[in-house]
Amino acid sequence: LEKIASEKAGIIKPGVPVIIGEYLPETKHVFIDKAKECNAPIYFAQNKYTVTNTEYSMQLLSCDITSNQQNITEHFELDLNGLYQTKNIRTVLCAEGILMQHGFIIKNEDEKTALKQVKKLTGLYGRWDVVSEKPVIILDVAHNEDGIKQLLAQLSVVHGPSSVVHFILGMVKDKDISKVLSILPKNAKYYFTNAHIERALPNKDLQEKAKAFDLTGESFDDVNEAIKAAKQNAAADDIIIVCGSV
Repeated sequence: LEKIASEKAGIIKPGVPVIIGEYLPETKHVFIDKAKECNAPIYFAQNKYTVTNTEYSMQLLSCDITSNQQNITEHFELDLNGLYQTKNIRTVLCAEGILMQHGFIIKNEDEKTALKQVKKLTGLYGRWDVVSEKPVIILDVAHNEDGIKQLLAQLSVVHGPSSVVHFILGMVKDKDISKVLSILPKNAKYYFTNAHIERALPNKDLQEKAKAFDLTGESFDDVNEAIKAAKQNAAADDIIIVCGSV
């Protein structure tokens, strides 16, 4: 973790304010030391804001956020509705505060409107992106151990007792994917596929690697064929998740 933090801290520039969205006890000093070396003002977003009353829907994530310094609580609705966005919004609000100190004018109503339609304003896709319902089809860029853990945590919130989860999964061949395969649920249905790029792990190879972790399913050379098969197999209350390397 310290090595990863050290690499991430490489973004810190001399004299430029830096916001750390999240730290752990063993990584905090890495950021502080690098900021001191660069004489860069450093802010820790998780210390500045507290998130409460989080509620999820397929299209929106709502929550209350309290400024710990001012003891002011505001309500937000986010169209980026992955539960991990409650961490990211603290970083955004921290950045806004610094920008406003430097003379930027950001109206409260503009902030609320923008955060409710980030996808529309920026064209950002693939973050717990619900593109269809009955069955629910979700696109997510989760492709490593931490990302898949976040995805599974969110899945546990929306997963109904009778619904089956269908994973459409593709990975690249130059990454160690064993950790990802080891945490994926064994009771889900799998559709192994690949992108049509040089780095892609062939779908048959992924299917074989998955067998070692008791993950079984069909393989497809084209992601659209995999989606078509999953839709044919899925009941109306099932969930189809398309994830893996992007």
